[in-house]
Amino acid sequence: MRIFITGGTGLIGSALVQKLLDRKYRITVFSRDIVKARQKIGEEVELCSSLEDLKSFDGYDIIINLAGEPIAAKRWTVTQKERLCDSRWDVTRRLTELIKLSHIPPSVFISGSAIGYYGAQNDDLINENAEPKEDFTYHLCKKWEALAMATDNRNTRVCIMRTGIVLSKNGGMLSKLTMPFRLGLGSVLSPGTQFISWIHIRDMINGIMYLIDMPEARGVFNFTSPNPVTNKRFSKVLSRILFRPCLFTIPAFLIKMVMGERATLIVDGQRAIPQHLLDMHYRFSFEHIDEALKNVLDHKESIEKE
Repeated sequence: MRIFITGGTGLIGSALVQKLLDRKYRITVFSRDIVKARQKIGEEVELCSSLEDLKSFDGYDIIINLAGEPIAAKRWTVTQKERLCDSRWDVTRRLTELIKLSHIPPSVFISGSAIGYYGAQNDDLINENAEPKEDFTYHLCKKWEALAMATDNRNTRVCIMRTGIVLSKNGGMLSKLTMPFRLGLGSVLSPGTQFISWIHIRDMINGIMYLIDMPEARGVFNFTSPNPVTNKRFSKVLSRILFRPCLFTIPAFLIKMVMGERATLIVDGQRAIPQHLLDMHYRFSFEHIDEALKNVLDHKESIEKE
């Protein structure tokens, strides 16, 4: 089986590449920085530095789209918002063009999105059919998903992954959340009642493999644990596992002052559940935050390869 991946050097992508290599699949990764990509994912993967040079996706069985500028890395200035959108929309648009130009199109197109699609939802329980609140992340995700869904037909099934916070020892949001705790400055982020919808990296990767293997899988899937937790609960569990105090509460106004509009990612929550994965009988390796954080923070072996 031959697979084309964008975003293959990121947190999710690099773990996914290793899983696919274990299955002996032939993998091509799109990256504009070939040297960095080669260092990150090794010699077994073919690299592609330009989507414009491709004429079609003839010969490829599966396309997996994980490309996108990290959403929490910088303040959401007008320029940064454009960069966040363009890094997702432009790549996805080109992938759909290449699929449509194929004489024998790929059978599966799996494309990323985020639970930011739903906007701020307070403590309302959200499944894939929930009505979104319109804000920046909603508009970003809405067009991102629409571009991918344009290829959904009897030849190519499309799966959209609305991903929450991915818990991994190799980076991502967790490393930023744990740093203050390790320094003895663990805090609840006000108000503390906002929900964190999370997923263990192993379930993230195994969930993608599940979508590949299940021919009936198509449409939108929340990639989150069945049990989202409040920020206060998350902080207390993290404090206990790291044997560090959690004594402070950081006011919401201070978070917004430091982070600007992107503070919505941590001050406003989404209580998302993976109803469609559950309906398809996917079995999560990590359903509860205690076991997930303990595994990520305690284990020395590479959990992504398990």
